[in-house]
Amino acid sequence: MFLHVGADRSVRSDDIIAIIDLRAADLSPATREFLTVMKDEGVLEDISEGDPKSFVIINDRVYLSPISALTLSKRTIGVPAKLL
Repeated sequence: MFLHVGADRSVRSDDIIAIIDLRAADLSPATREFLTVMKDEGVLEDISEGDPKSFVIINDRVYLSPISALTLSKRTIGVPAKLL
């Protein structure tokens, strides 16, 4: 099964490690540091068109998504619980 994470990107559900609400996580220095490191390593891809609401961590990439974490989570209904 695939999950559409925004723009023209879909990822395999099996590859998803986490879906995180960016606005709630934004307050955390650890989250900011994680995203900075991912950007520096070249694995952070902003597909949000300047308005990220969540980020999706997959095996080899992190996507800044314009879709809220709640909406993405709802789209994963039927996906094994480890992904929710």
